[in-house]
Amino acid sequence: MKRSLGKMVVGNLLATAAIRYSDAAAIHCASTNRRFSFRELDDRANRLARALLGLGFRKGDVIAFLAANRAEIVEIYFALAKTGIIGVPLNYRLAASEMLELIRSMGATGLIYEGKFAVIAEQAAATLKSVVQFGGRKAGFALDYEALLSAASPDAPDVEIEEEDPYYFNLTSGTTGLPKAYLLTQYNNSTLYPMFQAFDMTRRDVAMTVFPAFGRVGFAWIAASIFYGIPNVLTNFEPNEVLDLIARERVTIFNVVPTMAAMLLPVQASAPRDLSSLRAIVFAGSSLPATIREQTSATLCPNVYEYYGMQETGALVASSPDDRKKRPDSVGKPLAFAEVRIAGPDEQALEPNEVGEILGRSPTTVTGYFGNAEKTAETFRDGWVHTGDLGSLDEEGYLTIRGRKKDMIVTGGQNVHAAEVEEILLEFPGVAECAVFGVPDDKWGERVTACVVAQGASQIDPRKLEEFCRSRLAGFKTPKEFLVAGTPLPRTPTGKVQKFLLVESYDRQRGRI
Repeated sequence: MKRSLGKMVVGNLLATAAIRYSDAAAIHCASTNRRFSFRELDDRANRLARALLGLGFRKGDVIAFLAANRAEIVEIYFALAKTGIIGVPLNYRLAASEMLELIRSMGATGLIYEGKFAVIAEQAAATLKSVVQFGGRKAGFALDYEALLSAASPDAPDVEIEEEDPYYFNLTSGTTGLPKAYLLTQYNNSTLYPMFQAFDMTRRDVAMTVFPAFGRVGFAWIAASIFYGIPNVLTNFEPNEVLDLIARERVTIFNVVPTMAAMLLPVQASAPRDLSSLRAIVFAGSSLPATIREQTSATLCPNVYEYYGMQETGALVASSPDDRKKRPDSVGKPLAFAEVRIAGPDEQALEPNEVGEILGRSPTTVTGYFGNAEKTAETFRDGWVHTGDLGSLDEEGYLTIRGRKKDMIVTGGQNVHAAEVEEILLEFPGVAECAVFGVPDDKWGERVTACVVAQGASQIDPRKLEEFCRSRLAGFKTPKEFLVAGTPLPRTPTGKVQKFLLVESYDRQRGRI
């Protein structure tokens, strides 16, 4: 049997949106106060695609790009989609040496960058065929982005793109060393929409993207907005700016991690904005504490959605406000075309409500890591992605997260799930953030240790915090040591606490390193 004649490829998404929605608002670039229609966005993406081909890049070549959330990053994604040139979206939060190593290891021969990252671009330029700059005063070593677009044709490039063609390298939010990379295909990025259907998205929505667009989540929200033909307010996360934009642009839906919500809540409380346009706040990225969920619902928006998945899998399950009423602690049920199962140590499926490792797969799932056969073999087995997360499925298919396998602390022969202890700590008045981890202990094997960050000027007494935990947790689960940090916890771009950095800091302070 032959496959269908049509293709699920990303470039077609913008091309058809330019026809269907034409002069309707597509992107509001908040940092530069520019607005683009779907027709203008497609025109500029075509011009960039033609310009890159004119510079000698061809399908299968690799180009890195480095930018914060602004309109050009959207144009870059779609120019790459239309040419088959493979992208490497760089995480600007990495050290310069890490970004340079990623450019080298991914085999990039070109770089497109925002002017404020010129120092890094100059270091990379010596080994690259072409370097292109937008924004800021143009550097002498770089070509001008707008000049290239002005000189290029607005016609779509004549390049045959297939569903299985590689699209871009996504870098995971790895918590040790350089991020792991995997290749997303055109097909992976054309099958995102069951997730947004689960959020009840319609043509009446106005979306906002605050996740960094260099990551898979940020791009997904951009692509979904283009699919639905709705405006997308593209901005970098800063609490006052986000709240102002929601009020001014009448945003109806946006995606945050719990840490972002925790930062928005006190700002909104101290200087309320009109958030009446918001119909949905969507959570992802890390465990959603009940306290943050309830405060968000009361202060920012009553309708809270949540989804779960790895970057490697894309979203697997989603929870709606109705689901939340029925199963408050669940992250929801599987999305269309997604499959989830719970496996025991022997990798056999477990019965309902039994805790085991979460396995998942869907059309958005990739098949392995780039240049890392060992990690690929560990994670991708027997047709399933082994997430490393612990969870359970009930009789109705609701998934509840029980923690990370790697976050399992074994103390005195007892297993302690860090997420369970963290949930209790966040209920203590004045705690804004927390992380629980294990440190070596001669007696217990591992000692449960907690690091907390206070809200504003709040003072936290570790002795009272210990009493609070002991009244709610078993003795072996109660942290043996409480550390009060004076700065926010180190996190990955997707909001996960980098616990290995906390452990390293703990060890240094005690002379172990």
